[in-house]
Amino acid sequence: MMRIDAHPFAFEFDRAHTALVIIDMQRDFIEPGGFGESLGNNVALLSAIVPACQAVLQAWRRASGLVVHTREAHCADLSDCPPAKRNRGNPTLRIGDPGPMGRILVAGEPGNQIIPELAPHPDEIVLDKPGKGAFYATGLHEMLQARGISHLIFMGVTTEVCVQTSMREANDRGYDCLLLEDCTESYFPEFKTAAVEMMHAQGAIVGWTAQSRQLLEQPAFR
Repeated sequence: MMRIDAHPFAFEFDRAHTALVIIDMQRDFIEPGGFGESLGNNVALLSAIVPACQAVLQAWRRASGLVVHTREAHCADLSDCPPAKRNRGNPTLRIGDPGPMGRILVAGEPGNQIIPELAPHPDEIVLDKPGKGAFYATGLHEMLQARGISHLIFMGVTTEVCVQTSMREANDRGYDCLLLEDCTESYFPEFKTAAVEMMHAQGAIVGWTAQSRQLLEQPAFR
């Protein structure tokens, strides 16, 4: 067992029964010229976490740990995108519309791909999800159970939306979850701060949080 000095108390896990889950590190959210920037967001906030995510991913791969990548993605005909999701608000671009990197949040489009710095390896799970959470309308729970996974370590974007939703879903299914604080970000820094505090409040009500260096200090990842 490994032990990380996390918030609100130590997080213990066995690498063989733990998966690294990387949420929605997609070009449209991270890169200049993508969907996120077209909505007026500062994507530099999100791209700043890429080096830390890379370091963790590389160390996890060296340790032969299970890796799961998610993408928020819809079918080309939008049959898995409820009107309530597509029509909400008054954005310049909606899901399915042509954007700077292809159709917005549509599977297979250039902007829907994971950024090159974190590109999946052939033996890693890549999961397209139609909702915010990684467990909704996907087979993730069954995949993890088949591999004997009981603990999850989360990275990705955005902290208060898809990351937090996925952690809450995982918590409800019995997984112990750790969020790496310097490997997640929001377009709104105050939202990240609030989300992180909510996650580890009340005795890790949703999960634990820690810095990536605390994971990388473990002998198995050096």
